[in-house]
Amino acid sequence: MEKTILVVDDEQSILTLLEYNLQHAGFKVITAMDGEEGINQALSHLPDLIVLDLMLPKLDGIEVCKQLRQQKVFIPILMLTAKDDEFDKVLGLELGADDYMTKPFSPREVVARVKAILRRTQIQMETPVMTEEESGHVRIAGLKIIPDHYEAYIENELLELTPKEFELLLYLAKNKGRVLTRDQLLSAVWNYDFAGDTRIVDVHISHLREKIEQNTKKPVYIKTIRGLGYKLEEPKGE
Repeated sequence: MEKTILVVDDEQSILTLLEYNLQHAGFKVITAMDGEEGINQALSHLPDLIVLDLMLPKLDGIEVCKQLRQQKVFIPILMLTAKDDEFDKVLGLELGADDYMTKPFSPREVVARVKAILRRTQIQMETPVMTEEESGHVRIAGLKIIPDHYEAYIENELLELTPKEFELLLYLAKNKGRVLTRDQLLSAVWNYDFAGDTRIVDVHISHLREKIEQNTKKPVYIKTIRGLGYKLEEPKGE
């Protein structure tokens, strides 16, 4: 089935360039030139992926991403930014973007990133529904993770996690007790090299702790191993 890509950018030349290359690669393309129109198009057409510029009229890309995730719309998002600014990258990924690219970019690389994200999404969608025993549920003390539902609970309370927060938590849990470096986590969870941009990992770890730890200053699940990285472990009894 033909996949639909929504491209949101306020520069007509970029819209035309991406539309041509994505259509040439076999995708159906719809476009929007500001953040409000982008949200409307996303909700109306429910595309398979959104290519979203950061700097947009009316609502910027960060706000578009934030509003879609708040409405439980988890369409994959590839964010474009003309800024080589670490804060914007981290914030965009923190709010639920799946990937980002800095302008200027190669249209062929955009198409390659789009295909890679869609492949990962397809694998997740094709994962069959299983019984609790078969599905690989992870239980660590009061933490329960259900991979096939993309859900996690702490003391039976559902956690509000972004897709990347969930994937990071699941990877830590599946490697319980192992020390994982930031580079290992970048490679495993984000699926490609962020050129040493390990602050992305630290930000996501911080947000996970806020959601699962009773005291973020004395975490019992996600431990920092100074000079190495992080590990998730079973809380020790009093």
